[in-house]
Amino acid sequence: MLGFLAACGGGGGGGSSTPPQAVVPPPAPLGKVEAFRFLNQTTFGATDAEASRLIGLGDVTNAYSRWIDAEIAKPTQLLLPAVVAAYPTPVPTGFNPATLNTFRQEQWFTNALRGEDQLRQRVAFALSQIMVVSQVGALNNLPFATADFHDMLARNAFGNFRTLLEDVTLHPAMGIYLSMLGNRRAAANTNLRPDENYARELAQLFSVGLVQLNLDGSVQNDATGQPIPTFGQVETEGFARVFTGWNWACPSTLPTCTFNNTRVERAYSANFNQVKPMQLYAEQHETGTKQLLNYNGVALPNGLLPANQTGAKDLADALDNIFNHPNVGPFISKQLIQKLVTSNPSRAYVQRVAERFNNDGSGRRGNLEAVVRAILLDAEARNPPAGAVAGKLKEPLLRLTQFWRAFAVTSTSGKLGVGRNFTGRTPTAQFGQGQGLSPSVFNFFSPFYAPPGEISDGGYVSPEMQLGTEILAASTTNYFYTQAFARTQAQAATLNADDMYINTTGELALAADSEALVNRVADKLLGGAGQMSAALKAETKAQIERTTVPTTNPANALATRTADAIYFVVTSPEYALQR
Repeated sequence: MLGFLAACGGGGGGGSSTPPQAVVPPPAPLGKVEAFRFLNQTTFGATDAEASRLIGLGDVTNAYSRWIDAEIAKPTQLLLPAVVAAYPTPVPTGFNPATLNTFRQEQWFTNALRGEDQLRQRVAFALSQIMVVSQVGALNNLPFATADFHDMLARNAFGNFRTLLEDVTLHPAMGIYLSMLGNRRAAANTNLRPDENYARELAQLFSVGLVQLNLDGSVQNDATGQPIPTFGQVETEGFARVFTGWNWACPSTLPTCTFNNTRVERAYSANFNQVKPMQLYAEQHETGTKQLLNYNGVALPNGLLPANQTGAKDLADALDNIFNHPNVGPFISKQLIQKLVTSNPSRAYVQRVAERFNNDGSGRRGNLEAVVRAILLDAEARNPPAGAVAGKLKEPLLRLTQFWRAFAVTSTSGKLGVGRNFTGRTPTAQFGQGQGLSPSVFNFFSPFYAPPGEISDGGYVSPEMQLGTEILAASTTNYFYTQAFARTQAQAATLNADDMYINTTGELALAADSEALVNRVADKLLGGAGQMSAALKAETKAQIERTTVPTTNPANALATRTADAIYFVVTSPEYALQR
């Protein structure tokens, strides 16, 4: 009516000087497709129940922020307590501490599938693929260290990046993995000099990257068109000299301890040195000058660390030097966007998030809570652009956890994710991934990976496709086949106690109606039947209808139809892609 009156010049004689008020439409309600998109970015897999809860928080203007607020307020769920509880007392003769890694994996799957702090755990998982440690190698017999390293990442998921850098640097898991623990000053007249492993990877992988970046993540080139390096060998040697003198913390049973050229006690039980930050042994710290990163605005004159500082002061200055480098915002922000939202974010998206890394709105730099909010609430995340490059390929492990969450996976014993459920007792055999199981510090796949052909030729990347080998494609598909056809609640009584089975009761009830069955499975895995292509729907229905349902004893036929529907959707491109 207001618009009509305004168009007619008002509602009364003589006119009015008061301008008409614009009618502001109410914010749009949040739909299930939008809820599923958000939850697949923020959890280990969208579920009907969580989508309904999110939708109930309000319209598109408020629901996302309210959900994030609630997640950040939740306490951190940990891995270490499960490992500690599994440690035998007394310790039997010949006990192998590596067996405790199974309990770490078990608890990780429990938290991923049933945990309340989904956003924190998802961000921690992303951080664990940037700041990598792995039980594959020297940490195999240090299960407390690997469990607590993940817990440290989870505790820091919404904290400050500078704090995270220090916690990562001094954690004994990283100390062992990249050989900083026990790193010593150079010895005169010998070839003994500080180990450069951690110094190099801290810069290359954990903070600034190899080349100078603009705020939008694009590469800076010199006058000849070549990328400008962020650091070289001189800077690597400088940081290596900073990271000297750190070793295991003193056991709590000793009043004092010194390095004295022997390994400080590495306790598995009473003292838990594996979870204590490394301790400085001043006699092994290099006290000379050290060349660090030199950049515009650097606090240290020309990036040079002065001589004769304490080891603690050297460490603090060196981490400040890295933290304040202009590359850190775009380098870390883009990788987190890739892990959570899209493999090929626009430069503008990267810049918006990097700006929030540099200043959270209150003058603070490195506030990861603000960074995560900026990533998830950005228009490019909530309303992805149309086109073939929008979104990302789901990581294989996330395809699995979403599937399991959607169908409320469980086992007779209550254990989740390990034991008899994977060949070799870890998920890497079937899916190429597992918590704390990276084959190297370079993660399971590179953020820069571009498969040859159309993607590479277009200047795009698809990091997760580095795991798209023929072997893993077959093993993943076979695993989902076994799960759909042979590990459901109907077979629970015949399975081993640790075998994980899915609940398909609701699907079985609809299995006689192929249309209803397909729609329900699509609703659970894709966020709605409208997200399924016409081709996939037609093929799935055709497969279902190959199995006729007899009027007597229809149970086997209904189970086959249900399994076909689930298998076709969970192995489809629509499910593998996160849009």
